[in-house]
Amino acid sequence: MKVIEQKGMYQEFPRCGKPHARTTHYCPGCGHGIINKLIAEACAEMGLQDRTIFVDPVGCGVFTYYYWDASHISAAHGRASAAATGASRARPDAVTIAYQGDGDLGAIGFNNAFQAASRGEHFGCIFVNNSLYGMTGGQMAPTTLEGETTTTTPFGRDPALTGHPLHVCEVFNQLKAPVYIARVSVADTKRIMQAKQAIRKVFEIERDKKGYALLEILAPCPTNFKMTPDKAAAFCMDEMEKEFPLGVFRDETREPLSVKPIPQVASCSELFQEKNVVPAAVDDPKFAERRFKFAGYGGQGILSLGLCVAEAARLERRHTLWFPSYGPEQRGGSANCSVVVSGTPIGAPTVEHPDVLVCMNQPAYERFVGDVKKGGTIIVDETVPVSVQPPEGVTLIRWPAIRMADEFGVPKAANTMMLAALKKFKLTGLSDENLEESLVASFKKKPALGEKNRELLRKAEAQVAK
Repeated sequence: MKVIEQKGMYQEFPRCGKPHARTTHYCPGCGHGIINKLIAEACAEMGLQDRTIFVDPVGCGVFTYYYWDASHISAAHGRASAAATGASRARPDAVTIAYQGDGDLGAIGFNNAFQAASRGEHFGCIFVNNSLYGMTGGQMAPTTLEGETTTTTPFGRDPALTGHPLHVCEVFNQLKAPVYIARVSVADTKRIMQAKQAIRKVFEIERDKKGYALLEILAPCPTNFKMTPDKAAAFCMDEMEKEFPLGVFRDETREPLSVKPIPQVASCSELFQEKNVVPAAVDDPKFAERRFKFAGYGGQGILSLGLCVAEAARLERRHTLWFPSYGPEQRGGSANCSVVVSGTPIGAPTVEHPDVLVCMNQPAYERFVGDVKKGGTIIVDETVPVSVQPPEGVTLIRWPAIRMADEFGVPKAANTMMLAALKKFKLTGLSDENLEESLVASFKKKPALGEKNRELLRKAEAQVAK
């Protein structure tokens, strides 16, 4: 028997693990099979196979790289439009097509797709709508019809509980950037021919770099509809098209927005017009790595204190990283940051076992006290009850940071008082001069406040010395 050559598709599908395979993984009557063939034909007939990058979704269309003879990128669930954005920007000469289903685009990936359309990215999105999650068992999707039975709506979709079907074309049509938005179907021969022309239109737009194009295709899913293929096709025409009318919502030929050229600069410092730029770090294997954890409430200056130490390390041309972490309430909620200072390049910014732990409140102390390395040091404000003893071999220093700040009339300067403790006990391995300079620099928008904190720092040191 002579095998008829299929344009745009591999003659065999060995990637599926079956040598000499000629059948797809799609169920009989599935719309994806028809759509795959139409896309492959359009790509080949227009001579675009060597220029086309397909971005494959998670869902029934995930295995299109088995079939289409072109370049492919497999994206995470819902991220095909995001991956297509990167591909089209990295390869502006290519024709980029994102192939997505209604679960992939309409649910988890909706914002990715919507924002890409809003920006007018130069790729085409072919969106297959079969009104449910096909690959995972036929659950309700954003496009499920009112009253439609799925595995998660056994009594039919109730809008009062799960909302109304999502009309993707109509929503995207509110945006300014897209140049082409249309909805077609593959439920019968006439509709398939219309779908083929619409698919070619998408390829033409991307070939000519006219902008973003969205093509929604209504497709039958006999397996999950629990219907024969002919009845599933009738369901598409009789029911789905009532909810999702076919037609062209937008077809505009216009010059695409031109991107302003990015100024060429030698460095980030030049780009941001930084002054007094500190030279890059210098390797010094003799300087042992030190790991710090600063913890307390948001608003106590904990993150700023850690940043101050990191900046002092930068001034000394040490390798350093500062990594903040805080809860949903940055002000008043739990906050901490990790700082690593090293004489050699640093592998990761996280600090699980600090050499130095600085705590401003009881929750922070109780959370991190057990993590400090043997031989390490904990500085905790004297107001914090020491309800948990530090590990053996760890030095505990109770420090009057909050009290001194109150006595000096600047309660918000408790973090500066903690910096005085770091200086006094020589815990940073950094010079006093650079610690002071980094403190002042942290108030660069208010230089007078920086000098005020330098003064408070020295007052604290003098008071402790007495």
